[in-house]
Amino acid sequence: MATRDKASNQLLDFKNTQKAEDVLTTGTGAPVGTKTATMTVGPRGPVLIQDFVFTDEMAHFNRERIPERVVHAKGAGAFGYFECTNDITKYCKAAPFAKVGKKTPVAIRFSTVGGESGSADTARDPRGFAVKFYTEDGNWDLVGNNTPIFFIRDPMLFPSFIHTQKRNPRTHLKDPDMFWDFITLRPETTHQVSFLFSDRGTPDGYRHMNGYGSHTFKMVNKAGKSYYCKFHFKTDQGIKNLMADKAAELSKDDPDYAIRDLYNSIESGKFPSWTVKVQVMTFEEAEKFRYNPFDLTKIWPQKEFPLITVGKMVLDRNPKNYFAEVEQIAFAPAHMIPGIEASPDKMLQGRLFSYPDTHRHRLGSNYLQIPVNCPYNSKAKNYQRDGPQCVDDNQGGAPNYYPNSFMGPRDKVDSMESEFTITGDVKRYNTADEDNFSQVTTFWNKVLKPEEKKRMCEYIGGHAAAASEFLQKESE
Repeated sequence: MATRDKASNQLLDFKNTQKAEDVLTTGTGAPVGTKTATMTVGPRGPVLIQDFVFTDEMAHFNRERIPERVVHAKGAGAFGYFECTNDITKYCKAAPFAKVGKKTPVAIRFSTVGGESGSADTARDPRGFAVKFYTEDGNWDLVGNNTPIFFIRDPMLFPSFIHTQKRNPRTHLKDPDMFWDFITLRPETTHQVSFLFSDRGTPDGYRHMNGYGSHTFKMVNKAGKSYYCKFHFKTDQGIKNLMADKAAELSKDDPDYAIRDLYNSIESGKFPSWTVKVQVMTFEEAEKFRYNPFDLTKIWPQKEFPLITVGKMVLDRNPKNYFAEVEQIAFAPAHMIPGIEASPDKMLQGRLFSYPDTHRHRLGSNYLQIPVNCPYNSKAKNYQRDGPQCVDDNQGGAPNYYPNSFMGPRDKVDSMESEFTITGDVKRYNTADEDNFSQVTTFWNKVLKPEEKKRMCEYIGGHAAAASEFLQKESE
């Protein structure tokens, strides 16, 4: 027993906190006489439909599984706080940055991207890095990855790209042809593919990787002046990655390695933390910049736009229940607060629609009433009513239309989004031929060490070897 970790001892720990056994009840709270036998006509007779203890149990069991996330299905969650340590109010009026020393509760979900919920944590795959800030101005979701870039720059291609990460519709098997066919036909993927097949393609758990908002966002200060920005979460534990052989070994021996590592770290009091930084670009700099600053396949050079420290994020609580607080947590880039706004980033613009739309399908139209998603540091007051799974007071007797003369909630002028000007011809612009190789060349020449270059070539070669010969030639 001495060798068992915190995760293995979870049930024993629960038992030790209980002073007495609770009375077993149905979903209505009524006590249950016996849980080991259905109500039948005689010892061998048929079951009676009046056996509510059985039908209540079975009907709920039949509905235990909500639809799996299309992407980011496998993940781990934790809770903690963000503490502002540096004053950036000249750039941003958002509540978490209001003053040095202010703490804002946060929830975070780490995940792999392409695999199903039962897949291995150690797969070569980007890692999701989503943070929910529970502020007094509502919830702000910063939904990113452990890479500062992505495979594509136009959201029209996102469903197709994700399909290449899933299973062949005929064989129901992972298909290297699908992946490498798409990659070779869309050269803008080269930068992210290089990250993916570098050592950072298999982080050593979730504590030893950075997180990025990835997209360009907009920060607005109290005077109404706007700045473009990027968010960085730098791990205080240091970057650690798994070599391919170790990752493969863990995928067989401990496919839940990253979830276990995060849980045990927090439960043991070794709270993981990240230093939060931002890059800032003025509108004038964006207008004159040598490439599109809203291109998700590119980074902003830190020599030109240095990192500015904002604060620290600490995770100090594990979920009380995985389904309630991790499986049902719903992040969306559209969940913003005053001081944080969207940029013209095409991929961000596409996600502003797709994430809430997915949550309404997966969790229901009232997904924001689920406790882990509700803005508990503020109060939702609006004219939305009814719908499935309405679990609060449905806003009581307040008027459900606007405008009204009966003290219903009113808009707040100083929370208006910032004003900006857009010009241009409306058409579908093909982005495939923008500069796709200069930054990945820098990554190869200036970031990777010789041994890392060697491993990246081996990883790419090993993966591409299973693809069709003509695709291998295309990927050379």
